[in-house]
Amino acid sequence: MSLFTQSISPETLSVATLARIESQGGIDPFASPSHPPRVSAPSFRLPARAISAITLLALIALWWLAAQYKIVSPVFLPGPEAVFRKFITVARDGFVDATLFQHLLISLGRVFAALAATLLIGVPVGLLIGLSTVGRGVFDPLLEFLRPLPPLAYLPLVVIWFGIGEPSKVLVIGLAMLAPIALSTAAGVRAVNEERIRAARALGASRLRTVLHVTIPSALPQIFTGLRIALGAGWSTLVAAELVAATRGLGFMIQSAAQFLVTDVVLVGIFTIALVAFALEWAIRTLDRRLVPWSGRD
Repeated sequence: MSLFTQSISPETLSVATLARIESQGGIDPFASPSHPPRVSAPSFRLPARAISAITLLALIALWWLAAQYKIVSPVFLPGPEAVFRKFITVARDGFVDATLFQHLLISLGRVFAALAATLLIGVPVGLLIGLSTVGRGVFDPLLEFLRPLPPLAYLPLVVIWFGIGEPSKVLVIGLAMLAPIALSTAAGVRAVNEERIRAARALGASRLRTVLHVTIPSALPQIFTGLRIALGAGWSTLVAAELVAATRGLGFMIQSAAQFLVTDVVLVGIFTIALVAFALEWAIRTLDRRLVPWSGRD
């Protein structure tokens, strides 16, 4: 036995030395010479995007198999290739007197008009809820009443009050967006660090300047979160809004195709809505990272 082996023992070997020996190869100095040291195999983990891509491909494969072997009638579930061909046809030739791009533009116009109006109303309301006891007492019950209501519940009342024109469609979408933006703004205002507010007031900032230069910038991450939630809610309300005497729009296209059992056009509309929603989500996340780089840092 060598001098090194005689002088070393588990009692005298420090934890730091053991960690260093393990990091240099994982060799145990006390292992028996007849048995080679065990080396752990490197773990292999797929990234989340790869898992998502595999899941999506598996779902498409199951869809293709169900259509190929007619597990479900093609009238109710056309195959992926049939839906893709119909997508090209609707984009080129149109459906119910408008191309897919024209339907998409009309729907985007309604959603963004509702979003602009909701931001102009929801952010100030959220600021009042977060900054004022009176504002919280006035607006918080109204928003909590409106938030759980599905759009189809107040759609008939909106039609009775505002008719079947374009304002009623924008209003239905806007009502679905209002609560997420206002409540997220209020939560962001209440979460502002008090030390920042006190520092601004100690430096002579007025209440208005403190709100503009401290409170609102600190609440921007929550406002962007509310914007993402509101845009998803408004985009999902689109179909209900376009039930009211619409002549164009993705929701109108889906409803018209469903009435005549044109399932491939229904799927084209659904996939278009999903792809646009994904693109809008990505755009808002990118805008959030660019405009609010301090998000997550205190």
